[in-house]
Amino acid sequence: MTVTLHLESSNSDAHSRRTLADLSLSVAKCRRIVVVTGAGISCSCGIPDFRSSDGLYALIKQQYPDAVLKGRDLFEASLFRDPKSTAIFYTFISQLKHSIDSAVPSPTHKFLKTLDAKKKLLRSYTQNIDGFEEQAGLLGSSSRDVRGDGKGKSKNRARDVRNVQLHGDIHRVRCMTCAAEFSCTQEHLNYFSEGMSPACSECLTRSNARVARSARPIKIGSLRPAIVLYGETHPLGDEIGNIQTIDMSRKPDMLIIMGTSLKVHGLKKLVKDFARSVHASSPSDNPAMPSQRKRWAGKVIFVNKTPPGSEWSNLIDYHVVGETDAWTTKVISDWKRMRPADWEVQQTLVASDGDVTMAGPFKVVKEVSTATTKGKCKGFGKLAAAENKPPSPSDMVLSTPDIKRVHTPPSPSKRRQAAEHYNDREASPSKKRTYSSKRIPLAESERKLLFAESTNLHD
Repeated sequence: MTVTLHLESSNSDAHSRRTLADLSLSVAKCRRIVVVTGAGISCSCGIPDFRSSDGLYALIKQQYPDAVLKGRDLFEASLFRDPKSTAIFYTFISQLKHSIDSAVPSPTHKFLKTLDAKKKLLRSYTQNIDGFEEQAGLLGSSSRDVRGDGKGKSKNRARDVRNVQLHGDIHRVRCMTCAAEFSCTQEHLNYFSEGMSPACSECLTRSNARVARSARPIKIGSLRPAIVLYGETHPLGDEIGNIQTIDMSRKPDMLIIMGTSLKVHGLKKLVKDFARSVHASSPSDNPAMPSQRKRWAGKVIFVNKTPPGSEWSNLIDYHVVGETDAWTTKVISDWKRMRPADWEVQQTLVASDGDVTMAGPFKVVKEVSTATTKGKCKGFGKLAAAENKPPSPSDMVLSTPDIKRVHTPPSPSKRRQAAEHYNDREASPSKKRTYSSKRIPLAESERKLLFAESTNLHD
């Protein structure tokens, strides 16, 4: 059963005040929070939502009363079949892009970054195309730091993606022919403001290269905003599914839903899956978990002006009625009041020009000189200086005895080639030759016996 809490009546209603404080404490204690956001968190930035009375759908119907029947028609994938509706779509997107470029992130976007900095955020999922989460410091799934420009199926690094953009990014453009993506520049916006689409530079380069080698040119595609329309398949659908599977396996302990009416079918399925996973970590739903332990875990919080439908009564635990900026500001305020230790900044030592200084509000109140020390004991300063003097190399004594180096014979390929095959050192004892340093000549009679003809005579 969903419990409804009104932010405006929290000052007068003690029960609502205590319950909201408990929710703030739960946010501070949880460690794996999944946040799902919609267009409502960007209303304070000057960007209208979709379904309210002064939202984008009503604005489109007011600007183009004869061109579209409903505001949602301008966000259907079938609009590209009609050149007139396509031109209106490009013009409207150009105006919306200029409005987004002149705006700044809201306190809710900064709250998401705070959760990430405090190691509380498991992942953020958003329907928004404005990219304010990345401006606040959360790396998006369509970010250029995750995916490169140009054609190619470069997969996202799930570990680096902190914000999953379910409906694309208005700050990028995509080719309708080769699916190459590029950053949206002012040149692209100039084409869109005129109701036209620029040509794809990737297709143009490939076509010119084919013509240069006398090949048939290929079709030049046109660029469109890299946002996902109704009835379209998300280009990163498989990767987003993998990221969701990873997050489900990590067992999130809280789900926060802000600024969305939960009308889109794909988003409804994602939220229901996460809600069931979060409830599985609740002590009341898990008999093996003690009831007094982790009482803050397992909550699903819905922050929006309008209430959720009846189908969410068993999935959403709390409905906070009010602005998302007001609720996130209250959560941060309660968090700092109830757990001030979480906001203490640890001081670090920073080396500057050889000196070590403290990076923080501390300062040195007294310097101690190590060279000399004045006191009643004479000679103490000299003794301290002598003790702090490093020893000279001549005074240093090795604790291990000297080891006599043993000559190791070189390898056969590096041995010195001798005049004979064996030498005295390498030959075996039976093959060693003895040499005399003094040469003794033979007698004349002996030489005759050796070399004369008498050597062949027999007695």
